[in-house]
Amino acid sequence: MYLRSFAATFGGNGSRSDFRKPLPAIAACAIASIVASSVVAAGAKPNVIVLVTDDQGYGDLACHGNPIIHTPNMDRLHAQSVRLVDFHVDPTCAPTRSALMTGRYSHRVKVWHTITGRNMLRKDEVTMADVFRQNGYRTGHFGKWHLGTNYPYRPIDRGFDEWLGHGDGGTGTATDHWGNDRVSDTCIRNGRKEPKEGYAPDVFFDEAIRFIRADRDRPFFLYLATYVPHSPWSLPDKRWVDPYRDQVPLGTAYFFASITRVDDNLGRLRRCLAEEGLAENTILVFLTDNGTSGGRQVFNAGMRDQKGSEYDGGHRVPCFLHWPAGGLNRPVDVPHVTAHVDLLPTLIDLCGFRPPEGVALDGTSLRPLFDDPNAPWPARTLVVESQRIPHPEPWRKCAVMTDRWRLVGGKELYDMVADPGQKKNVADEHPDVVGRLRDAYRGYWAGVTEGDDQYGRPILGSPQQEEVYLCSEDWTPTEGPCPWSQAAVANATPAFGFWPVEVAVAGTYRFELRRWPREVDAPIVGVPIVEKSPDAYLNDQPVSGTLYPAEPRAIAAAKVRLKVGEVVREAAISPADVAKVFTVDLQPGPTRIETWLLDADGEPLCGAYYVYARQVKKP
Repeated sequence: MYLRSFAATFGGNGSRSDFRKPLPAIAACAIASIVASSVVAAGAKPNVIVLVTDDQGYGDLACHGNPIIHTPNMDRLHAQSVRLVDFHVDPTCAPTRSALMTGRYSHRVKVWHTITGRNMLRKDEVTMADVFRQNGYRTGHFGKWHLGTNYPYRPIDRGFDEWLGHGDGGTGTATDHWGNDRVSDTCIRNGRKEPKEGYAPDVFFDEAIRFIRADRDRPFFLYLATYVPHSPWSLPDKRWVDPYRDQVPLGTAYFFASITRVDDNLGRLRRCLAEEGLAENTILVFLTDNGTSGGRQVFNAGMRDQKGSEYDGGHRVPCFLHWPAGGLNRPVDVPHVTAHVDLLPTLIDLCGFRPPEGVALDGTSLRPLFDDPNAPWPARTLVVESQRIPHPEPWRKCAVMTDRWRLVGGKELYDMVADPGQKKNVADEHPDVVGRLRDAYRGYWAGVTEGDDQYGRPILGSPQQEEVYLCSEDWTPTEGPCPWSQAAVANATPAFGFWPVEVAVAGTYRFELRRWPREVDAPIVGVPIVEKSPDAYLNDQPVSGTLYPAEPRAIAAAKVRLKVGEVVREAAISPADVAKVFTVDLQPGPTRIETWLLDADGEPLCGAYYVYARQVKKP
């Protein structure tokens, strides 16, 4: 049985992957089968891998009907898995990741945006990694986090033993190492920067494979979250685009090519599991974080809209679960409405854990549906929303969902059985359904909004992080847009904001204010020199440095101002100054940090986008 499964999994598939390797010998396969079978028979805990791609929609897979894209390994996993065919996430990435990690609604855990600090997963939440670590698992996260840059919000603060990733929001965002372009980038390993050669998704799969092989005596939980196919769609080799070049617009070709590269890596990951004798007793979950951002015009599985939308095209995504030792290795479609909040309770159930004490999960275990998708199942009402504003508003870009109905924005009602494309609003024909779903939403809203006026606060003066890295991507705007990208910084966007922080202990704190991050080391008033040679392609053009196009702009700044709580410091800027340093005596507790770059007349130009803060003297 295992040998047949292995052949079906890793036989010839016509992939264009340059990872293709000769299949292991039959004897090696048999040995792997014997080892895996003996381990499973001994009652070993299953390993768990959660693989999340970024901005890949339901229609961006060949197995879902896309006539252009090549995804042979995803297709094969689909053919060997339980498929949640009506599975929903939030319409954007950080909220989805917070719900996935906690089994609780993103709004409840206070992640309703992707920037402005509203993506920080509150420090008292129990994460999926916490649960696995408490049950004796090694825990590793490779790739995108997007739930906080500083302590206590980083992966290594939230249950992960190992972490390697880019800036919190992704490649080219303001928190990312300046000049990263997804090829031979500088990553962050366990809080420290580390250069890595190669294409970023390949690097993260490399790390995942190393992690899998590192320690065979303990089960592992692996969270592998690619930054692709989220824009910018940069690639190290434009030849990867050739299979799509003449079939779709060039941007879409790059989007599809990045998905195919992840597909190649998925095949490589599964070969590793087979070679290590771990394929039988590893739960492999594949999902994406929101609707498509690049493939809608080619194929969207009949759904309305795309990423960011409250219609199904914004939040209905693929989700496959594969576990041969648990019987989840055959195609089974679960038709009921399910969501990201269900995965943690489902994994807890499959692994035989006790639920975390004192935690009210919003999701439920789907295990009863895996054996019989048509088993009796209680009616459910689920909610997803897309706030993406400083302060949430009721009914904003929300969908209230049941197996049959979608109430969108509190006003539009769609019968998903008769109208899966959400073309006809039938609210007037079913006022009773509208009323029932509106009541369900009111209950949801009352439950998730407590504490919305609070902020996530990086902690200054903690031994877990000696120096805190504050960036405009995370500030709360007071005037102008949030400068979340390196392009916004390069363009000297005239914007201002504050960072809510918490001071752990009394003492003297050093604040280093910069317009550019340290790795750029350019004058506050000047522009940086990009030293990285072009090593990536974007729409067939060689690129290097910031991937969100902007011409760096010099500014006529003459002064810099810092405000910490009620303490204000100000100093003149010389043309050569790359930073200005201030010291402030602080007491424990919450406070806020604000910065300004001023012209010679004292008029604000923009904020100082980067601040490095550390304690330098105790009382």
